[in-house]
Amino acid sequence: MKVARLAAPLAALLLALGIATDAHAATPSDKPAVMAAWSQPNSTSFNAWNAARLNQGAWAAYGFDWTTDYCSDSPDQPLGFDFRIPCQRHDFGYRNFKVIGTFPANKSRIDDSFYFDLKTKCATYNAFVRPACTSLAWTYYQAVSAFGSVSLSDSALDKAADLLAKGQRAQAMAESSAGN
Repeated sequence: MKVARLAAPLAALLLALGIATDAHAATPSDKPAVMAAWSQPNSTSFNAWNAARLNQGAWAAYGFDWTTDYCSDSPDQPLGFDFRIPCQRHDFGYRNFKVIGTFPANKSRIDDSFYFDLKTKCATYNAFVRPACTSLAWTYYQAVSAFGSVSLSDSALDKAADLLAKGQRAQAMAESSAGN
């Protein structure tokens, strides 16, 4: 009982001293604004969401759903390209906007952010194999845009595998030429 009576004045004191974090200072009434800020197709938005993902306790008052099944029924790491974090942010957007009842108005932006995240991830791979990654990224994006979930067809995976093999052959030839 004494702890509960002291909690509010202590929180106010910490806030007044500037010790509380932004998440603690915020109220859940700004949850839609926070979610909108974290679901934009740009690096600033991704970085803010990722920082919160890595410090979920600071955002506990918001009751965010951080659960994920990553890329649903499709591979999380197709052909070795790691799409787990883009799929996780996508799940976060879908799950949390559904809870507050504004999913339809936000779906296309969440999907666009997913594609941005996938392309950003693909940019980390070398130029020889990047076409295979971006091909898969486009396929994943098209699936969520049309169906709301990722379902990778065998033909799309085969196409990306062919691009990957071509890229790896080109890389080997370039490395061989550089060695001569």
